[in-house]
Amino acid sequence: MRRKICVVITARPSYSRIKSVLTAIEKQPDVELQLIVAASALLERYGTTVNQIEEDGFRIAARVYMVLEGENPTSMAKTTGIGLLELSTILDNLKPDVVVTIADRYETLATAVAASYMNIPVAHVQGGEVTGSIDEKVRHAVTKLSDLHFVSTKKAAERLIRMGEVPNTIHVTGCPSVDLAASILNETKLDFSPIEKYGGVGPDVDLSNGYLVVIQHPVTTEYKLAHDHAIESLNAVKSLGLPTMWFWPNVDAGSDGTSNAIRRFRELEQPTNIHFFKNMAPTDFLRLLYSSRGLIGNSSVGIREASFLGIPVVNIGSRQTGRERGGNVRDVGYDRREILNAIQYHLSNGHYPKNELYGDGRAGPRIAHLLATAPLQIEKKLTY
Repeated sequence: MRRKICVVITARPSYSRIKSVLTAIEKQPDVELQLIVAASALLERYGTTVNQIEEDGFRIAARVYMVLEGENPTSMAKTTGIGLLELSTILDNLKPDVVVTIADRYETLATAVAASYMNIPVAHVQGGEVTGSIDEKVRHAVTKLSDLHFVSTKKAAERLIRMGEVPNTIHVTGCPSVDLAASILNETKLDFSPIEKYGGVGPDVDLSNGYLVVIQHPVTTEYKLAHDHAIESLNAVKSLGLPTMWFWPNVDAGSDGTSNAIRRFRELEQPTNIHFFKNMAPTDFLRLLYSSRGLIGNSSVGIREASFLGIPVVNIGSRQTGRERGGNVRDVGYDRREILNAIQYHLSNGHYPKNELYGDGRAGPRIAHLLATAPLQIEKKLTY
C-alpha cells in the first residue's frame, strides 16, 4: 500500500522550510503527499503563501482557516485551539500514515496534539534547537509528541537524546530551508525588479549600488514592546540612508504593534530609502538576500540560510537567543545606535565564507526517503 504522508504548512516561513521536502516526496515511489495549508499561510495580509504553493505545482488536499484576530497571547491560544478542532476533522478525513509538523510556531503544537490523540505518527522537522520566547516551549513540547525527528545539527540531536528520545528515531538531516539557499547558488543574479514583481509600498528605491534587507518579528514574551522595538530599527535604517527592502512580520502576539510602528513611521517620517513588502516567493527572496549587503532583524533566516550564503546579519534582541550561529551574525539590543554601529561594521567587512552548520543543501531528499521508509510507531517511553 502507498504510504500517505501529510504535511501541514501554517505560515510563510513554514513553506520555505519544507519546500524541498515536498518536491522530494513527490519523487518517491509508493507514497502519496497530502498537503494541508492553514492559518496565516492562507491570509492576504500575510502574503497569501498558498498562492505560491499552488504556483509551484503542489496540490492542496485541505485548507484550514484558524487564525483568530488580535495578535496577542489570548488570540494565539485560541487560534491553537481552533486549529486542534479543525485539523482533527481534516486528519480524520485524509487518514494519513504519518503527519509532518514544522519547527516551533504555536500552530505546530495544534498539529502535533491532533495527530497524537488520533494515533497517527508525528514527524517533527527542526526539533532540539534553543531560542527565546514561547517558541522554546512549543518546540520541546512537539518533540515529546513526535515519533520521528529530523534535526538540523548534531547538537540538536544530542539535546533530543538528553530529553529521553530514542536515538534511532533521531536523524541529522540538515535544515531543508538551506536546500533552497543551495539551489540559488547556480543562479544568484537578481534578474527581476522586486518592486515591479511584488509591489509593496514606499518609494521606488534604486538597488544598483547596494541595499539592505530587514525582517523583524515581535517577540511573544515581549509583545507589549513590539512597537518600540520596531521604531529603534526603523530609525537606524532611515539614518543610514541605504536602500532597504523591509518585510512585514509574522502573525504573532505583538505583530499589530510592529505593523503599527511601520505604518506610523512611514506616514510621519516619510523615509525615502525604505520599501515594504508582505511576502515574496522563497527563491526570489533568497536571490534578493544574496545580492544584498546584509540582513537586519531577528528572523531565523539570518541564522540558517544567511549563514550558508555568507550574508552579514545584524541580529536584534532575544528571539534567537541560544541558537547555534556562524561568524556572519552580530548580536545587538533594541537600540538604534547599536543597530547602526553593527550595520556599519558589516558594511566595511563584506560577505563571509559559506558555513554548513545547518546543512549541506540536501536535507529534502534525506527527509523524504526517511518518511517513505522509516518504521512508523506511536508507542514511546521515556529513556533514561
